[in-house]
Amino acid sequence: MTGNEWLAIGMVGGFFGFLVLGVPVAISLAISGFAFGILGFGTGLFNLLPARIYGVVTNYTLLALPLFIFMGVMLEKSKLAEELIDVIGHAMGRLRGGMGLAIVIVGVLMGASSGVVGATVVTVGLLSLQPLINRGYNKGVACGVICASGTLGQIIPPSLVLILLADILGESVGTLFAAAMVPGLILAGMLALYLVILGIFKPDMVPAIPQDERDALATRDLMLKIVKVVLPPLALVFAVLGSIVGGIAAPTEAASMGALGALLLALFTGRLNFGVMRDVLRDTLITSAMVFFILICAQPFGLAFRGLGGEGLVHAMFEWVPGGDMGNLLFMMAVIFVLGFFLEWIEISYIALPMFLPVFMNSGIDMAWLAILVAMNLQTSFLTPPFGWALFFLKGVAPKSVSTIDIYRGVIPFIGIQALALVLLFIFPELTSWLPDLIGW
Repeated sequence: MTGNEWLAIGMVGGFFGFLVLGVPVAISLAISGFAFGILGFGTGLFNLLPARIYGVVTNYTLLALPLFIFMGVMLEKSKLAEELIDVIGHAMGRLRGGMGLAIVIVGVLMGASSGVVGATVVTVGLLSLQPLINRGYNKGVACGVICASGTLGQIIPPSLVLILLADILGESVGTLFAAAMVPGLILAGMLALYLVILGIFKPDMVPAIPQDERDALATRDLMLKIVKVVLPPLALVFAVLGSIVGGIAAPTEAASMGALGALLLALFTGRLNFGVMRDVLRDTLITSAMVFFILICAQPFGLAFRGLGGEGLVHAMFEWVPGGDMGNLLFMMAVIFVLGFFLEWIEISYIALPMFLPVFMNSGIDMAWLAILVAMNLQTSFLTPPFGWALFFLKGVAPKSVSTIDIYRGVIPFIGIQALALVLLFIFPELTSWLPDLIGW
C-alpha cells in the first residue's frame, strides 16, 4: 500500500475518532477531509471544492428536501397528526390491536408527508405511548410499534433518503419513488398483520379500546371526523405522490404544491396561527440547514478520499469477497447495516455509499433495486439495539415507567419483520421494478 492509501485509512479512522469525542458529524467530516487531504497533496487538491459545493447548493432536485420537510412539520405542528392518531384509533377501537394499527397507518401517512424518521418517532411517541400503556398495551409492543412505524419514512415516498439516493445513483426521483411504493406498503402490511395475529393469540397484550370510551363517541360523529381529519391529509399525500409517479410534475414542483397544500390544510382547519407558523419555519430551517451543512462538509471528505486512492482500496476489499456481484452486494449491505448503528442516514448515503458504488456501476445490477435495498437496510438498522437511532428518539420522550429494556425487548419482533421484508426484496427484485415498468419510468 502507498503512503496516500494509508492516509485514506487514517482519514476514515480520524472521522470516527472525532465522532467518539463528540464532535458534530459535519465538522468531523470537514476536519478529517481537509487535514488528511492537505497531508497527502497540499492545498491544491481542494481547488475543485468550490465547484462541488456550488453543485450541491444549486441542485434543483435537492430543493425538494426543505419543501417536503416543511410539509411534514406543518402537519405535525398544527396538531393534524395528533388528531389523526385519535380518530383512526377510535375507528379501529373494536379490534384488538386497533390502536397499534392506527399507529402503523399514521406512520405511513407521516412518512409519506415528511420522511423524517426522528420527527415521526418523537411525534407519535409523545402522542400515543402513554395512552397505549393506559389502555393496557404491553409496554414492549407499544414501544416496538411506535419505533417500527416511525421508521417507515425511510422507505415510504416521498422519503428524503430516496431523494438523496436518486442524486447519488443518477436515477430519477420519480423512478425511486415508484420503486419504493410496493415494498413500503408490503412492509406496512406485514407490521399490521403481526398486530392482528397478536390480537388473536395474545389479546391481553393489545386490548381493544374500552367499550365506555367507544360509546362516548357516536358513530355519526366518528364518521364525520374521519371525513374532516383523515381524508384531507390522505388526499394531499396522494396528490403529491400521484403527480410525481404519474409524470405530471417534477419532484421539486410536487414538493412545493405539497408544502402549499399543508399550509392551506392547517389554515382551513383553524390550526394556523403566528406561533405555529414560527415553529414550522424554525424547525424546517434547522432540519434543512443540518442536511445541507452535512452535504457541504461531505465534499472535502469525499474529494480527499478519492484523491488519496480510497476508491482503489474499496475495490481491492471487494475483490476478497466471494460470490461475485451478489456476494459484493451482501457484503455492502452488511457494512451499511453496521454503520447504521453509529451514523445518520445522510452520512451513510453521501459518504459510505459512494465509496462502494463504483463496484456496482458496471455490474448490471438495477440501481433502483439497489437504492431500495439500501433504504430498507438503513431502516432496519435504525431499530436494532443497542445503537438504533429510533430507540434513542423514543427513549427521549417516553414516560419514566418505560425502561430502555422495555424498548429493546419490544422492537425485536419488528426487527424480524423488517429483516424478512428485506430478504423478500432481495429474492424478488420484481417488487421494485413492477410499478416503474407499469407506468413506463
